[in-house]
Amino acid sequence: MTSAYILVESLPGKGIELLNIIKAIQGVKTVHLVTGPYDVIAFVEAPDLKSLGELIVKKIQSSGLVARTLTCITVEQ
Repeated sequence: MTSAYILVESLPGKGIELLNIIKAIQGVKTVHLVTGPYDVIAFVEAPDLKSLGELIVKKIQSSGLVARTLTCITVEQ
């Protein structure tokens, strides 16, 4: 299992809407609206690195509400 923290900068005024979209994605374990340079932080799990990439690109980034993401893959459990 591959896990990561995904830091997401939403489009202006879209943080709560984006949070609700991310919550519904399979593989997302927790998601929080936060302050600072990013608006949403999600902890996700996927079977492998390829699946993790697909989750980020095809499900989170393609929502139309994302300005940018930063992925921090965990190295220990």
